Amino acid sequence: MTSNDTQAPEDTQSRGQRARVGIQRFGGHLAAMVMPNIGAFIAWGLITAMFIPTGWIPNETIGELVGPMITFLLPTLIGYTGGRLVHGQRGAVVGAIATFGVIVGADIPMFLGAMIVGPLGGFLIKLWDEKVGVNVAPGFKMLVDNFSAGIIGGALAVGSLFSIGPVVEGITKALGNGVQWLLDVGVLPLVSVIVEPAKILFLNNAINHGVLSPLGVAEALENGKAIHFLIESNPGPGLGVLAALSVFGPRAARATAPGAIVIQFLGGIHEIYFPYILANPKLLLSVITGGAAGVLTFSIFDAGLVATPSPGSIIALMAVTPKGGHFGVIAGVLAAAVVAFVVAAALMKFGRDARREERDQQIANGGAVAA
Repeated sequence: MTSNDTQAPEDTQSRGQRARVGIQRFGGHLAAMVMPNIGAFIAWGLITAMFIPTGWIPNETIGELVGPMITFLLPTLIGYTGGRLVHGQRGAVVGAIATFGVIVGADIPMFLGAMIVGPLGGFLIKLWDEKVGVNVAPGFKMLVDNFSAGIIGGALAVGSLFSIGPVVEGITKALGNGVQWLLDVGVLPLVSVIVEPAKILFLNNAINHGVLSPLGVAEALENGKAIHFLIESNPGPGLGVLAALSVFGPRAARATAPGAIVIQFLGGIHEIYFPYILANPKLLLSVITGGAAGVLTFSIFDAGLVATPSPGSIIALMAVTPKGGHFGVIAGVLAAAVVAFVVAAALMKFGRDARREERDQQIANGGAVAA
């Protein structure tokens, strides 16, 4: 009995360590799919911020790139990268094929779906190659390889087409009902618990235009302004987390986050910071707390807008703020940014995790580490 009592804490600690390693590995896989494609996200963000009808330099022809890039290009790149991580070029091809089924089966950009079916496609073709492909005669290998990739990728694309769409629709409806309930019971800051995760899943437009904007329009007609227009469009949480990544994040994030701040805060393209959080899911807590702090501050100062800001940049927010209401709006944005920055910095242990990862990578590459 004494022996069991002695071993129990060790077993518990061991399970805890295994769980932590598993979570870290999962986050690492997400980061490995997202971070190599940040340049594509920045390209899309710049084109969007500059050339959409409400952008800096509106251009209808160039603006036609925006929709196809976020709907097709970016998810396909993530699915391609996910498949490649699992099984090289063959995995990448099958992952990209499978991702198109996810894209066509939903009405929103399917980054999360790409992160699922991309690696799944790579795993299935890897399984085929290990169990069947090794037994194919050399003369038929190219033929079998091509057909196996096409059949597995095509089957996964068809399956994803009919499975992902209904799931996404159900999630969107549930989130919308949750937002409505929180608004009805009068706990406005808690709306961020639903809105911010929904944004990271690229459901921001569904929540904003499907729930918040109609409520805001009714409120604005009655009172001349509405806080509902500020909940999803507040650029503060994104600014805070990107600023924290610029200072305390991994090397890849530090290199790209400052540019993303310009696109997000001044351009109003919030989607630019979503991949950073998908790559490091614990940072979701920072945007939730930042968003809640912003909404609470808006409530205290009775802040509101007269219409939906489009896009959600600080410039657009100022443009649709009623006369005399700018201080409350700015205060809410700053509160959200500061809280998100502090929480994100704490979650990243003020850069200690990033420095440890870089040191481990240097050791793995055979480099010397200063004592």
